[in-house]
Amino acid sequence: MSSTTTAFGIDPISEAAPLSLCAREPHVPADRLVAEMVPPPRFDSVRFATYIPDPNQPSQTEAVRVLSGFAAGLGGAHAIGTPKRRLFGFGKAPKKAPTGPRGVYLDGGYGVGKTHLLASLWHATPAEPALKAFGTFVELTNLVGALGFQKTVQTLSDHRLLCIDEFELDDPGDTVLVSTLLGKLVDAGVALAATSNTLPGKLGEGRFAAVDFLREIQGLSAHFRPLRIDGEDYRHRGLPEAPAPFSDQQVTKAAYATAGASLDDFPHLLDHLARVHPSRYGALTDGLSAVCLTDVRPVPDQSTALRLVVLADRLYDREVPVLASGMPFDQLFSEEMLNGGYRKKYFRAISRLTALARDAKGLVAG
Repeated sequence: MSSTTTAFGIDPISEAAPLSLCAREPHVPADRLVAEMVPPPRFDSVRFATYIPDPNQPSQTEAVRVLSGFAAGLGGAHAIGTPKRRLFGFGKAPKKAPTGPRGVYLDGGYGVGKTHLLASLWHATPAEPALKAFGTFVELTNLVGALGFQKTVQTLSDHRLLCIDEFELDDPGDTVLVSTLLGKLVDAGVALAATSNTLPGKLGEGRFAAVDFLREIQGLSAHFRPLRIDGEDYRHRGLPEAPAPFSDQQVTKAAYATAGASLDDFPHLLDHLARVHPSRYGALTDGLSAVCLTDVRPVPDQSTALRLVVLADRLYDREVPVLASGMPFDQLFSEEMLNGGYRKKYFRAISRLTALARDAKGLVAG
């Protein structure tokens, strides 16, 4: 074998070497956290009209009707101002006092299209993008950490709408922090919309019941109208289960042949994720066209599993296909994990990684 040829028959001189997630340690400035509070790239083009309700689930059609009306009712809720001045709390104009519920809570299991509907609400709200914010619960807590509580209130208080996806209800401290923040924003006239994750020990339907969500946010409950969305995971409606993994050789060749692809050994990637704060996982994937992983195996512990869940969310948001060898993605998490308090997160990660694995099939020649 030539000294310039890898064990898989790849000439690294003729084919550009792939990138590596393990070689990246991004640092994300606070102003980027604010600027990126918009629906992720996967949901750039979604609208209420592109949401396809399951004909067997009338609650999905009703959700589109209610949210469309909610968005229309937000027109003219705030005076306009320049984003720069709003960041420091200047140039504010008096606002009308909120009347009735100023928030909606989308109550449903994973894969019923809650994020699609939440992003559609953001797009449909008649306000310039600088007056609307969209982010996950983790991204919102990261914003508070970067700017401080008071500056975050000033930054968001002129917005017409704040959408919070995947409200994390398993950390009492963060729940109180964000609930207090939302109380300040409601007082300022900001409308709210949220989805949530399951609390530890909340099994049942694999979703967090509206009554429990409203109890957790305590004084904010009067500001939310629960909107239940029934249905099965749309990513698996009529679709196959997790595709069979490819060989190490196939994955490596595809990584070398795909411009902008990364190539990493899965166990080494899991170790690297422990050294990068989850708030930076989005930046970790900047510019990638595909993620190629060799030697996928079950995750060893819950802390590692939860970090992988965040990475799976960021890859799914950005529509980055994932090509892998080793074990299929539906075998990532142990039975104990899948029966525990974070089961909803793990099933969501399996669902999303499975969808990205299907997207990656075309990367393998022949």
